[in-house]
Order: sequence, then C-alpha cells, then structure tokens
Amino acid sequence: MKLSELIILAAALALDALIVSFSYGLILNQKRFYNSLKLAVSFGFFQCIMPILGWNFTECIYTYIKNYSKWIVFTIFLLLGIKFFKEAFENKKTTICNISFNCLLYLSIATSIDAFGAGVTIKCLNSTILLPAFIIGIITFILSFLGFYSANFFKKFPSKYMEILGALVLIYLAVENLFW
Repeated sequence: MKLSELIILAAALALDALIVSFSYGLILNQKRFYNSLKLAVSFGFFQCIMPILGWNFTECIYTYIKNYSKWIVFTIFLLLGIKFFKEAFENKKTTICNISFNCLLYLSIATSIDAFGAGVTIKCLNSTILLPAFIIGIITFILSFLGFYSANFFKKFPSKYMEILGALVLIYLAVENLFW
C-alpha cells in the first residue's frame, strides 16, 4: 500500500472521530484542553489498535461483527445524539466540563469500527500493519484535536442551538453509517 493511499485511508477513517470531537467542542465549556486531548488520545489510540486487531483476527472475529457493525455504530451515535438533544432542553445549573470514561470508551469504539475493517483489508492486501496502524492513529489524533478546537468558531451561538447541532450531527452520523 502506497503512503499516499494510506494517508487518504487514514483521513477517511478519522472523519467520524473528527465530527464527534467537533460536536463535543461545541458543548464543552470548561477544561477544553484536557477534554480535547482526552478525546484525541482515545480516538487515536483506538484507531491505531483496531486495524491491528482486524489484521490479526480476520477469520475469527470479523465474521461475527461484520453483519452488525453498522448497527452497533448506528445505535451508539443515535443514543448519544438523543442524549445531546435532550440535554439541550434541560435547565442546566452547571456546564458540562468533562467526558465520562464510559462515554469516551463507547465513542472510541464506535468511531473505530471501520478501522477494524481497514485492518482486514490491509491483511487481504498482504501488507504489514504496524506502519499503517500508526499513521491511522496519528492522523486521527490530529484531526480529532483540530475538530474539537474548530468548534470554537461556532461558540458565539447560544449553547442550546450548538447542542442541537451536535445532536443532529451525531444522529446524521448514525443514519449515514447505515447507508454507507
């Protein structure tokens, strides 16, 4: 696999993580650097690990989740989108300032399921996996971090509308995943 093809693959795989990071960048008002780093590290790590798992366990694992992966991602993104939407209409006494471990874990898995499939593809191409996995992880880290901070440009809008936008983006991701 050529380096240029690998970079394009990595950028495509990182899009879900970028959009989720952007959505969180819209609603998280405190500990911004900490939360952006937490998202970027988690997404980058899972995007790096999942191709390795897919590459190593193509025969025994992928056959079981292949048929359900779209539904797993759909469900996670849909539930998170509904949660964002519901929170947009709640009276808040405090601002959201942190992302729970469980939420971070679910988001990381949901955004990296495609990377598992990429690992299968890389194995089918008889390519090695460590360099591609590392590049996928690094590009995901960078794009997630930038996605979180690019949301700052939209912070001037009322937070209720930003949370609704974040919810709609996550729901869009859920539905798009079913048809892509």
